[in-house]
Order: sequence, then C-alpha cells, then structure tokens
Amino acid sequence: MSIGDFHNHSTCSDGKLTPTQLVDLAASRGVRIFALSDHDTLDGQEEAARAAARHPGFTLIPGVELSCDVPGTEVHMLGLFVNRHDQALLDQLEQFRRGRIERAEKMVEALARLGVPIEWSRVQEIAGEASVGRPHVAQALLERGHIQRFEEAFDRYLGRNGPAYFERQKLTPHDAITMIRAAGGLPIFAHPSFTDGYEEIATDLAAHGLLGMEVYYKHYEPEQVEALRQLADRLGLFTSGGSDFHGIERDNERQPGDIPLPDAVALAMLDRARTEGCTVPEPTAS
Repeated sequence: MSIGDFHNHSTCSDGKLTPTQLVDLAASRGVRIFALSDHDTLDGQEEAARAAARHPGFTLIPGVELSCDVPGTEVHMLGLFVNRHDQALLDQLEQFRRGRIERAEKMVEALARLGVPIEWSRVQEIAGEASVGRPHVAQALLERGHIQRFEEAFDRYLGRNGPAYFERQKLTPHDAITMIRAAGGLPIFAHPSFTDGYEEIATDLAAHGLLGMEVYYKHYEPEQVEALRQLADRLGLFTSGGSDFHGIERDNERQPGDIPLPDAVALAMLDRARTEGCTVPEPTAS
C-alpha cells in the first residue's frame, strides 16, 4: 500500500464511483495524497474537494488524463496540479467531450452492422453525466450478452485495430504537454508500456517539456518498474505512480493505493510540483 495515488477515475468519465465515493474509498484505505484524473474533464473536482474536506490530512490533486495520437499507437498524458478554473483548458476539454459523443455514436452504429446491436440510449444511461467513452459501450455489450468478459469488447470490437474502432479528435503529445503546462500542471507519461515504442517516444517527449513518467503502475512487476525507473532517470524525468482505478470488474483492477509506489516518491512529487511553480493544495485541516 502507498499513501499516494496519482491516477484515478470517477463517474465523471469512465469510472464506477462518484468523486465523493472515490475520495472516501481512498481515504478509508490510507491514501493521503490523491489525484482525481478523469478523461478529458475536470467536472468532478469540486465535488471531490468537498469530500476531501471531511478527511483530515488529505491532499487532493486536480488532474486530467488526455489521450494523444502518434503514428501507429497512442500516448496517454496525465496533467497533475492543473488549475481547474483555467478557461482555455476547460474550453478544450469541452471540445473533446463533444468529440467523444460523436465517436461513441459511430461505434454503436458499427456494432449494429456487425450483428451485435446495442442501444445508444443505454450507452448514455450507463455514462450518466460522464463523458461517453469506450468502457460505456463495452458495458452495454456485456449487458446484452454479446461478450462474456469486459475485456472481450476491446479484444474483438473496440480496440485500436477492431472493426468498431474510430479515431478520437487528434491531439498530439506535444500539444497535450503545452496545454497542461499552460494550465499550471505537470505533464506525465501515463502507463508507458501500453504505448508501442515507448522508450523512443519518451525520449522525444522529454525534449519537448515532458516532466514525469508513471513508473509505479498498478500491476507492473518489479523488473518492469526498475526498467522504467532507469529510463526516467536517464531522461531526467521524475517518477509517479497510480492505480488507474475505475471500479470496473476486470482482471487487473487495483484499489486506490494498491500500487508499488514508495511513500517517499509520493511525497517527492509534491516537492517537484512546487519547484516547477505549480499550486500544491494544502492537506485538509484536522
């Protein structure tokens, strides 16, 4: 267990718990430095802050996760310590939200053509107030009995090379870094091993303003953690860690704090943020 967890999702994107439930769960598990990092939205931050105020000594870090395109693969970029009131960032995220709806509608239409129909209205119900994403489509497929496991939706239909996959609005990692830094945040390369050719990509991004790398990721084995830590050291990047908690029943899900992130590294994240000029929230009062 770690006192820090810098990557989590709520019902404001594709998680199962509300921001309040998520903060309460993290606090109950001994997490004291926590980032809410929903996909393409900061909508849950105010609710999360109200929940955090009920847990003495709890530091809530505003965050967002951006999906970026590079030839042949994708990069997920975490923006931590962003100003949740930054209007330029909020406007760009709203544009992404509209694009997500259009993309999900195309996926539902493609699935019908493939003989595995689901109702668009049900996808919307599953998403609720959240920005619609592939996990909501996958959940609808599971409910209809078209698949037996949640991951099967991505393996058969919704993965990058699947027959019902559609590209998002294009965002390059360089542009994401610029967006995050302009909003006062730290750009961090999330779960790098999910990106093909991540060492070369990380090297390029480090030369274009990337500051951190998610080294301590939920199910990474010690050997993988060490390899990523050495890469981060070579590139002058600080190390981060997160459970990427969604609350979805899947094989590699981890609870908040159930990650191999050393407490000292979690605390060092706050010092690095201050060094970079970020606004670091104070722990809630006891």
